[in-house]
Amino acid sequence: MTNDKLFQLIGLAARARKIISGEELVVKSIQNGNAKLIFLASDASHNSSKKIQDKCKFYNVEYHVIGDRYELGHATGKEARVAIAITDSGFAKKMSSLLNEK
Repeated sequence: MTNDKLFQLIGLAARARKIISGEELVVKSIQNGNAKLIFLASDASHNSSKKIQDKCKFYNVEYHVIGDRYELGHATGKEARVAIAITDSGFAKKMSSLLNEK
C-alpha cells in the first residue's frame, strides 16, 4: 500500500517538475547538490546502480531501491526509468517519511 502512495507522490512531483530522471542527469544533480532523494529501480544494471549508490554515499544523499524500471517510468508518466531524483525538499521529506514507516 505504501508503494502506491509513493508512486502517486512521484507522479505529483513529476507534474510539478520537481524530478530529474535518467542516469546521467541524476548523477549530475547529485554532484550539484540539487538532488534531495534518489529512487533507483531494482532491475537497474549493476554498473548503473553502483555508480548512483556510490555518488549518493559520497555526497550524503538518501537513496532507496523501489519497484522496477517500468513502475518508476509509469509513475512519472514516461517510458522506463532507472533512476529518479527528487529536487524539492518538501516532496523528499514526505516520501522519506513514507519509506521509513515501512
